[in-house]
Amino acid sequence: MTLTHQVRQIAFNALKSLFSEIDINTDMITVNQTKPEFAGDYTIVLFPFVKLLKQKPDTLGNNIGNYIIENTSLFQNFTIVSGFLNLTVKDDYWHVFLAKHFNDEKYGIVTKTECRVMVEYSSPNTNKPLHFGHLRNNFLGAAVSEILKAAGNDVIKANLVNDRGIHICKSMIAWMRYANGATPASTGIKGDHLVGDYYVLFNDVYKKEVAQLIEDGKPEKTAEKDAPIMHEAQELLRKWEAGDNEVRNLWHTMNGWVYEGFTKSYNRLGITFDKMYYESDTYLLGKKIVEDGLKKGILYKKEDGSVWVDLKEDGFDEKLLLRGDGTSVYITQDLGTAKLKYDEFNISQSIYVIADEQNYHISILKLILKKLGEPCAGGIYHLSYGMVELPTGKMKSREGTVVDADDMVTEMITLAKEQTESAGKTEGFTPNELSDLYETIGLGALKFYLLRVDPKKKMIFNPKESIDLHGFTATFIQYAHARICSILRKENIPLIVDSNQFANFKPILPIEKLEKEIISILEQYPNILSEAAKEFNPSTICNYCFLLAQTFNSFYDVHSISKAENEEKKQLRLMIIIMTATTLKNGMNLLGIKVPTKM
Repeated sequence: MTLTHQVRQIAFNALKSLFSEIDINTDMITVNQTKPEFAGDYTIVLFPFVKLLKQKPDTLGNNIGNYIIENTSLFQNFTIVSGFLNLTVKDDYWHVFLAKHFNDEKYGIVTKTECRVMVEYSSPNTNKPLHFGHLRNNFLGAAVSEILKAAGNDVIKANLVNDRGIHICKSMIAWMRYANGATPASTGIKGDHLVGDYYVLFNDVYKKEVAQLIEDGKPEKTAEKDAPIMHEAQELLRKWEAGDNEVRNLWHTMNGWVYEGFTKSYNRLGITFDKMYYESDTYLLGKKIVEDGLKKGILYKKEDGSVWVDLKEDGFDEKLLLRGDGTSVYITQDLGTAKLKYDEFNISQSIYVIADEQNYHISILKLILKKLGEPCAGGIYHLSYGMVELPTGKMKSREGTVVDADDMVTEMITLAKEQTESAGKTEGFTPNELSDLYETIGLGALKFYLLRVDPKKKMIFNPKESIDLHGFTATFIQYAHARICSILRKENIPLIVDSNQFANFKPILPIEKLEKEIISILEQYPNILSEAAKEFNPSTICNYCFLLAQTFNSFYDVHSISKAENEEKKQLRLMIIIMTATTLKNGMNLLGIKVPTKM
């Protein structure tokens, strides 16, 4: 139990003992770390109980403070400031805590429970490569998965590949029309990029055909439906769903090119999955669910044969589930996937990492599954996140204006190289070590910048700002970790020390302000981890790691380790920085970010 939880429980016990007539619970008690400008370590907010107990803040604070000092051994004194009770923890608590946890590599990690959670993220289309917009999705899904694991959940990382549908047929038609048999091998182009080029080409041709039909006198809406290349794509989709061998063979071939490209991109980004789903497998199950819904009278069919669900009573509109020609739409396959995931893994919760542009779609999906009586509906949670834009504005894949994910990674690694070389920090590294360092810094900067913002907020990505050594960046945190490793090397102490290394540690009181400050931040790590898991919010970990790195820098600027006042102080400070380095490493690892030992 962390100090925050202990203080909340102590405050609850004090209130119940002093005022047995009141009906309260621990959730009513707010405990914060005391602001730096005031004396104390932890603050109990008194205002919720002032009116309830009809006491003045100072009177109530003194009653609670005196009770806590007299009945517990954790605190040495208290002060009251404007309705806040500030408690000062005894120095020996911090020493005991540090001695117990400084060398614990699993500090903060919760024992695995039976709660099984699936996190679905990435979900690329096989008609184009991963682009910059996919990066926040991938990094968010991977980080949330690791945070939930650390919080004790049994996590399955899943990827639903959008490998069928009209958009796939568009790239196929363009390749059939214009490629002359081009392949990744014959062109030297990465497979997902090659297919993506034909998706863009389809759109270019489509716009020209629509423009020509409008010029010939057709209304715009009619022209959009009658464009020859669109008719070809729709016919190809019908043939695909009918199992046409020639169409299926081309589909397998082009998707194979894309998968090879995806694998290279995922490996470079450090993204992994435990389970792969393909819409080409799940859409049939979705169609069966729709057919069952028709039989039960929950769904209905229109004159053209299309199948719909009426959601007007739920504040929505009608929703198409099957087209008149029998082909499925996005939500058809999503119904099948949701049921398949639940049946296969018996998951307690199914988290969909999908941009906020799909808020309506996920709400409808959950509602339809509920109407159909599917038990998987209750566990669906939409981790909705804001879109990422570049300073140049929003990206559009149909128009070929997106920034490729591979290109962005290359740019970030190049920036890391330029920054390291301009700072003159390449001495003592082999060429291979430098290559690894540039990748660690570049990828770390990219991931941290995209994760440091609350997922619900939209954001603009600035590559140069993301790699600033002195800013709110992974680079800043990585440098703090490397700095600690350098100190330990000079002291000839490994980062993970032998359990007997500090067996004879004898604390000297009092503890210095900055020593206490950094230990108290370390003590908060389990709370931070729990909060990040509860809110599915990696930015909580980003903020914590940055604060810890900042506090370490302030601590080390004031307190020498090699020239400490005595051996006991030196041991204390070595234990502090060992635990700081381990906690920074663990926190950043949850975000998928490596921390170097040299920079």
